Amino acid sequence: MTLSAQTPANRARLQADLVLRNGPIWCGREDGIVEALAIWQGRVLATGSDAEIAALIGPGTKVIDLEGRLATPGLNDSHLHLVSLGMTRDWVDARPAVAPDLASLLDAIAKRAAGTKPGDWILSRGYDQTKLDTGRHPYREELDRAAPNNPVMLIRTCGHVSICNSMALELAGIDEASPTPPGGLIEQENGRLTGMLAENARAPVWAAIPRPTEEDLVAGIERGGNYLLSLGITSCMDAAVGQRGAFGEISAYHRAKRDGRLPVRTWLTLLGDEGRSIVPQCYDAGLISGSGDDMLMVGAVKLFLDGSAGGRTAWMNAPYLGEDKTTGVQMLSNEDCERQVMDAHVKGYQLACHAIGDAAIEQLITAYEKALAAHPDPDRRHRIEHCGFSTPEQHERMVAAGIYPCPQQVFIYDFGDAYVKVLGPERALSSYPLRTWFDLGLKPATGSDAPVCDPNPFPNFYTMLTRKTWRGTVMDEAQCVSIDEALQAYTEFGAFSQKQEAVKGRLVPGYLADVAVFSRNLLTAAPEEILKDTRCDLTILNGKVVFDRAAQKA
Repeated sequence: MTLSAQTPANRARLQADLVLRNGPIWCGREDGIVEALAIWQGRVLATGSDAEIAALIGPGTKVIDLEGRLATPGLNDSHLHLVSLGMTRDWVDARPAVAPDLASLLDAIAKRAAGTKPGDWILSRGYDQTKLDTGRHPYREELDRAAPNNPVMLIRTCGHVSICNSMALELAGIDEASPTPPGGLIEQENGRLTGMLAENARAPVWAAIPRPTEEDLVAGIERGGNYLLSLGITSCMDAAVGQRGAFGEISAYHRAKRDGRLPVRTWLTLLGDEGRSIVPQCYDAGLISGSGDDMLMVGAVKLFLDGSAGGRTAWMNAPYLGEDKTTGVQMLSNEDCERQVMDAHVKGYQLACHAIGDAAIEQLITAYEKALAAHPDPDRRHRIEHCGFSTPEQHERMVAAGIYPCPQQVFIYDFGDAYVKVLGPERALSSYPLRTWFDLGLKPATGSDAPVCDPNPFPNFYTMLTRKTWRGTVMDEAQCVSIDEALQAYTEFGAFSQKQEAVKGRLVPGYLADVAVFSRNLLTAAPEEILKDTRCDLTILNGKVVFDRAAQKA
């Protein structure tokens, strides 16, 4: 039995608050599997056999029989957007599983419009043009017909492309004469707006939409966080705080924590792009990386360097397939990127910047290298968010500089076929090279980028094990990892990416008692069983049961 550091006299008096028994309990990739786990005052007290842990059970101890179900450290979704996840759950659901073709998508918008006051905004998210029967983005005229009396913004699943109807464009002040902003795209065909806006070109539309109140934000945090708990996710990173309500999101998070409405441990990444950055306000308030506690902590600064591969806006060195020969969207000049990275680095922030295409990754690595050379910090752990199309030469530089990828392997499942379509198999199949990153010691975490993808972890596990897309396409089988490695990515490496690997991500004495219990033993299940027939049955946060599927059904 492994006990936390207590004196012999104290140990004799200790009684666990909670005991999990009749495992298996996966404590960590290097920590092995045990039968039982004891929790005391929100921390792991001891691990061992059923007989060993029985000595810590007293009259006040709650005992949970796992009945052979697998328990693991609580999962850590290392990159999602918690506020957006919660708020978009009230939007029109345009995901392919709900709206598989253009007609059903437009019908869903029309139904929402029928019950909406004229002039009020209709927001929708989740479509993927590569999965629609038309194989293209919807047009603004189609949205006009579905909702003639309401402004509509339909957001692609990636979050980097929007389709707006005529009323939305008019409210945003966008017409055929509008100049395309740097790092943006306003699409026209035959001299007319199609309704498609990408990246920075969408800012006027967001400015025209009424800002959410602080209560709206808190409700979104609570709603999204409770959904994560139902999936076994106890920690997450909110990847760009400040996109909604500017500095008000910081206030909303602290209010949610104060009022007991912050369901999951949250690591805040501050929006840092000039013109909408909240970093100056946070820095003046003393909110730098590491500020806060285990429940709510300021993490990194986020800059956007490009868009998405499926939306053809990720910045690539070579063109996408097609006649337009686009290489995507470069959001920042080299000078601006290096200056903004340097500023945040000098202020003491970790950086976690969005870069998907190989050109964007190159730009970001160079900026990180220059900042680290000028102001060395061997453990700053600057991150590359997504890092989808990195190259072997870039990997070598990342290892040398201590720069870490933070990918979302579920992108392979949801978008892999789209990558093949827009880039060709040679470039697409080797994207998000998880096995390579493991072998190089780059400690890749994983996540969902929700609401880009659903935070449901089981498609993510499935893809890490098989490299298969939802259609069954195998995206370079050599990049598969084992289930132990997949769990490590979702737990210990998630904690490492947040500089919290000494307090969470493993079930060992003294660590935070965050636990996920699954309906199936992931360690022995076939990947297809994990994908289709597994759920989270029980979630424990800080030693307390915060989600119980059986109790919800009762």
